[in-house]
Amino acid sequence: MSASSSEFVARSLLFAPADSERKLDKALASAADLLLIDLEDSVAEANKEAARLLALDRLTRAQRRQALWVRINPLQTPHALKDLAAIVSALEVAAGAPLGEIKVMVVATETAQALFTTGAYAGAPRLVAMTWGAEDLSAALGATDNRTSSGDYEFTYQLARSLCLAGACAAGVTPIETICGDFRDLEGLRTTAQAARWAGFRGMMAIHPDQIAVINDAFTPSDGEIAAAARIVERFAEDPGAGVVSLDGQMLDRPHLRRAQQVLAAARVSGARP
Repeated sequence: MSASSSEFVARSLLFAPADSERKLDKALASAADLLLIDLEDSVAEANKEAARLLALDRLTRAQRRQALWVRINPLQTPHALKDLAAIVSALEVAAGAPLGEIKVMVVATETAQALFTTGAYAGAPRLVAMTWGAEDLSAALGATDNRTSSGDYEFTYQLARSLCLAGACAAGVTPIETICGDFRDLEGLRTTAQAARWAGFRGMMAIHPDQIAVINDAFTPSDGEIAAAARIVERFAEDPGAGVVSLDGQMLDRPHLRRAQQVLAAARVSGARP
């Protein structure tokens, strides 16, 4: 969760366990666009309270360049409300923050039932992004593995990925690709990240700082893409009431404009300019 603008754009989202000062500081020093301070899976039961205190410390004191978000424990657990209280999310008005200022992203595929509701998030309060994951889902399904013998995700998990992408777009929020668990396989990560961007994901989760440069590069538009997108936006701006415009002998409609705007949004995150 984070106090964020309604437009959510991040190429790289790096997890860091909230109970490790060393790992938090290393993550804060990375080039990740967004840091996910994790109170859930990476924190042992006995360390939950200490992790909340350290998370709050980093939220309030850390010198950083990236946005800071917090991953809370599942809502059905006794830890969730304590997490929310610790990071002020449940107490916005008491803290003097505007109601609804703090935004939410969801992991939309962690249970079997969740697969049937990925298209039902339109209008969800505070929601700005959706991502997916294979590990909790495979446990929920009783699977012994979520990969085929070739190393690719088994069909069910590819389906979960596609449903997350479509569900996020249907809800008008940002789709984020899940992690690559082997942080040493940077070439495999590059292939996965590039494919994710081509498919429509706007960013990708990471579990190690070494993954950030590869992810940022994969989700940063090229100079040619940026220049072409800027021309499309400019052409529509010349005729704001038009549903279709012509440019260089091609007919472009509103989906072309939306894709161009997405390219420029990604470029702004990377510091590139048209």
